[in-house]
Amino acid sequence: MRHLGTPILETERLILRPFTAADAIPMFENWASDPEVTRFLRWDPHKDWLESAQLLAAWEALYQNPDYYQWAVCLRGSDAPFGSISVMEGEEQDPACWHAPGLDHSAGVWEAGYCYGRAFWGKGYATEALCAVRDFWFKEVGGSWLACCHATENPASGRVMEKAGWIWDHDSLYTKFDGTPVACRCYVNRNTNL
Repeated sequence: MRHLGTPILETERLILRPFTAADAIPMFENWASDPEVTRFLRWDPHKDWLESAQLLAAWEALYQNPDYYQWAVCLRGSDAPFGSISVMEGEEQDPACWHAPGLDHSAGVWEAGYCYGRAFWGKGYATEALCAVRDFWFKEVGGSWLACCHATENPASGRVMEKAGWIWDHDSLYTKFDGTPVACRCYVNRNTNL
């Protein structure tokens, strides 16, 4: 794989770009403060925009790493993010748990993850952004496959994955930052150009 960091990606309706400190208030207002958005995520809703700002400062420091992928998702014509999408090396993913035959585990397990403000649900933006990240991962980074998981109680996220070409592989558990286990469904998408 050729790790390239977080470049700007464009789709028909979206711009995916690195976060900046200026994104703290829209991040807080559009999704990070909403318990309905965060209920299936590892982290709790942010209490104020300063909490969002602290997280963004940590993310900004990581952009210098070529294997760090964290995008702000914006509508074309607007610089205010309404969500985020990332690709990270899976911390809890044991390569042996992936059952699809022929998966190359030598580069680890890389997993796409996303969250969006409620006002932007049901419009196809999540699928559009996930397809852009998938294409970047396969065509530019040269990854042979990409994982994606969702809380079992959030089947809408599974439909996003399926529309973007992911196929269910197995059921598992992930752990929230507070230690709470969450049942999840894990999917795989292979680079068919290899």
